[in-house]
Amino acid sequence: MEKEENKKEKEEKLLNTAFKLFTEKGIKDTSIQEIVDNAEVAKGTFYLYFKDKYEIRDILIAKKSHKLFHEALEELRKNYITNLADQVIFIINHVINELIKAPTLLKFISKNLSWGIYSQTVIKIYEESEKKEDGVYQLFLKGVNEKKIKLKNPEVTLFMIIELVSSTCFNSILYQEPLPIEEYKPYLYETIRTLIQAEK
Repeated sequence: MEKEENKKEKEEKLLNTAFKLFTEKGIKDTSIQEIVDNAEVAKGTFYLYFKDKYEIRDILIAKKSHKLFHEALEELRKNYITNLADQVIFIINHVINELIKAPTLLKFISKNLSWGIYSQTVIKIYEESEKKEDGVYQLFLKGVNEKKIKLKNPEVTLFMIIELVSSTCFNSILYQEPLPIEEYKPYLYETIRTLIQAEK
């Protein structure tokens, strides 16, 4: 058990160190040697967990994105919101507000927010979780079924929503294009409502 904890500790140390270096220097200018030196672990240890620095980057993007959605869901559960579109918009709004506060994180995740729901890393997190947690994906599919919303493909609809948020908010938050984020939000949320509305 202690060995397992030690392994987990080393992995976390490498992930945290890599994130710090990637966000300070960029991925291109960060070497594996720098990561292990700063994490104070042997280089061989790095390769026990990760194939290369791009794999550690991908895992970090998935984990950081997943954390944003997880925290948004925790907040949603503290509120009484029954309408599915309102629930999704609440989650999206929470994620956007967190990214506004953390432009470094936004730049790091880039336009890959959907990895927080769809990446194999996150699917593994769900599978390994002692209490199989319900994520955004499960909430959406359950909502569509319970409210009998007629979507041709609910999974594709959710993917489209997350991708839309990811790419447009990146530009809106960092570059105020096409509009500053607060001005842009009503357009975004109207589009999300339209995507979720039952097909006639």
